[in-house]
Amino acid sequence: MKNFNLSEWALNHQAFVRYLIVLTLVLGVFGYTKLSQSENPPFTFKVMLVQAQWPGATAREMELQVVDRIEKVILETPHVDVVRSFSRPGEANIIVMAKDSAPSSVMPDMFYDIRKRVSDMQNRLPQGVIGPHFNDEFGETYGNVFALTGDGFSYAQLRDAADQMRKELIRVPDVAKILIVGEQQERVFIEFAQAKLANLGFSVAQMVAALQAQNAVTQSGRYDTPFERIEIRPDGEFTNIETLRALPINIGGHTLRLDEVAEVRRGYIDPPSMLFRYQGQDALGIGLSLREGGDIVQLEQNLKEALERIERQLPVGMSLHRVNDESLTVRLAVNEFMMAVLEALIIVIAVSFLSLGMRAGTVVALSIPLVMAATFLSMYLLGVGLHKISLGALILALGLLVDDAIIAVEMMAVKMHHGMPRREAASYTYRTMALPMLTGTLITIAGFLPLAMAQSSVGEFTRSIFQVVGIALLLSWFAAVIVIPYLGYHLLADREHEKPRRGLSAWTHRLAEGFYAWFRRLITLCVSHPLKVLALTLLVFIGSLALFGNGVQKQFFPDATRLELIVDLRLPEGASMAATEREAARLEQYLNTQMAHIDNYATYIGEGSPRFYLPLDQQLKAANFSQFVITTKSLQDREALLLKLRTLLDENAEFSAARGRVIRLENGPPVGYPVQFRMSGEGASEDGFMTL
Repeated sequence: MKNFNLSEWALNHQAFVRYLIVLTLVLGVFGYTKLSQSENPPFTFKVMLVQAQWPGATAREMELQVVDRIEKVILETPHVDVVRSFSRPGEANIIVMAKDSAPSSVMPDMFYDIRKRVSDMQNRLPQGVIGPHFNDEFGETYGNVFALTGDGFSYAQLRDAADQMRKELIRVPDVAKILIVGEQQERVFIEFAQAKLANLGFSVAQMVAALQAQNAVTQSGRYDTPFERIEIRPDGEFTNIETLRALPINIGGHTLRLDEVAEVRRGYIDPPSMLFRYQGQDALGIGLSLREGGDIVQLEQNLKEALERIERQLPVGMSLHRVNDESLTVRLAVNEFMMAVLEALIIVIAVSFLSLGMRAGTVVALSIPLVMAATFLSMYLLGVGLHKISLGALILALGLLVDDAIIAVEMMAVKMHHGMPRREAASYTYRTMALPMLTGTLITIAGFLPLAMAQSSVGEFTRSIFQVVGIALLLSWFAAVIVIPYLGYHLLADREHEKPRRGLSAWTHRLAEGFYAWFRRLITLCVSHPLKVLALTLLVFIGSLALFGNGVQKQFFPDATRLELIVDLRLPEGASMAATEREAARLEQYLNTQMAHIDNYATYIGEGSPRFYLPLDQQLKAANFSQFVITTKSLQDREALLLKLRTLLDENAEFSAARGRVIRLENGPPVGYPVQFRMSGEGASEDGFMTL
């Protein structure tokens, strides 16, 4: 600091400084246009799902013979914190959660280790167990969700149209994956007439064996000619429903057609494992995920042409509806940020002009876009995108990055007013204030350091606050010691050229001098009574702690400002899919009467919504569960509908069989229920738990 003076160097190389200013502004605009845009910052979901099926087993058999054995192996894996299982007749879901302090970089190794350990013990599971299957892609977010509907169209026809859409959409730039929601698997049902079989002396087992033999796929050989190879295949395979109905069955020398003893029909898996409806109408959901590091706003622009082409190709009567649109939320957030930047810029300029004067205020105002441009370029180089956390950090940094500039230009203006030459005033400012300004900047940055060092999901989610604020403040210090002296050298007026203050300038100058005089007297009084000042400071600090403990609501992340509401309906365990569908239909009837508040809503029966919002608390498959995603027209409509739905589900007798929950979307890592209890005990019965 004593041997090298950056401000003096800047004034000795003014052409190079001008070049750096222009280059920074140009590259800053380039960096801003290349920043990825998303609603939330990326963070790692430290969760893995292990699923197993054992058709015919009871929930207790699944727990004792399948789940317990898998859990013991999983708990031996490093970094595993909690293993939670849900056993139902014939199926089990095991949720594996890593320690919150586990680094994100070790998650792929932990997931691989679990796969390997469970696969190695698979031979110890009972015969007939299907799986286990693994899912470690919990963070996949389908920010764009569409509903494909069609009056009079079957699920098979909707599926064919959705498959054609998939082929078009997967080629759109920035699209990573496509998810089809609510697809129903087709089946051919053969229902035998027991009386006819008994009269003919046939059994169902004989009929099944004959069918399996007829439609078997086996290697029948091939014939090689001097020029080509000809595969030999027997005919008789089932190509449509009519060939199956006309199938001749020969048992014990008797031959008859299949449709003489059975009804053959095409249908879907019954009961279905999951249903998707759009505003009460059967539909298929189509979700699109963004590639890693992609721009959700750019994806929306890329989708427009593809969607227009797809809608022209749809059969008459089919319609495509948008259910969720993450790009709209991101655009609103970016627009709000730009308005906040403009407002902050106007406020800072106005305050600078009023307190420092026109020339000094201009110097400070010109430094703001330069520092912001350099910040955008640094964010682009470091891979920090635009999202709600980084945008909030940028707004926070706006009020801090002018501090060093104000100190530098004020010191330079004061010394020039006292008669010091411009160059010497700039050099003096660096010698006396550079180190204190740098120290203050580093201390401010250090205040955000815990966010960067926190080894948790919350720390990972909020880390960009430290990154953005730290970058902006460090760059503002360099601007204060390099750019501010250059601008002040050309814009500030020295003592000989100062004009008498008139009008508003004179009034603000008198106001500032009066404030400075009062503030000087206050400082003198405080210095004269140090013990009283320390005691008063301690008293105020203790009082603030007391008020903070009792009067301030504590919530790390507020609710999101998105327009969606989530409604969960959960029936008692063991409820059928049909019962869940009936409860969902009742709520759909009510929602249809509230369309003044609603833009659209989608119903997921038997499973929760796909992750259309990164912090969504995603729900697993369950026949007794349904979920509604309701997009309202405004925040006022959201709050009004929230109150109505909570009153309906709590007080209306029609929904007494279901436990309803209406929530806003969360910010930050998903929490689900804020307070959860777990009751456990060896040999404890269900009645005992219910008593508790």
